[in-house]
Amino acid sequence: MTATAHGKPDIMELIARAPWREAVTYRDTWPHEYVLIKRDAQQELLAAFCERIGVGEGVECEFFRQRRKYLFLGDYRYWTMTECAEIDLDADDYVLNRARLYRDRRDFVILAGDSGRREA
Repeated sequence: MTATAHGKPDIMELIARAPWREAVTYRDTWPHEYVLIKRDAQQELLAAFCERIGVGEGVECEFFRQRRKYLFLGDYRYWTMTECAEIDLDADDYVLNRARLYRDRRDFVILAGDSGRREA
């Protein structure tokens, strides 16, 4: 395993090892994958994600009227439904989501009438 300069595992390796599962409910509308942080033992991945968001690598985007920070890595964008500063793993489990990039404005702004299908 490759470590960063601080001795922490590289976020891309953590992502590669994570047990991503398809969000089946959204298969035909907004296809994406997710991991459950506590259930899947992905606390280190969530910490790496939140660290990147915390140092300003997150990009604020709009999904209809919801604004949140996304982390763009490789061919995916990653997000949580809860702000990193509000996450309390002692109290709850959390979800880290990822979706393939569209490579168009939908990576940053989703508008009414947009389709979640990449080919649309």
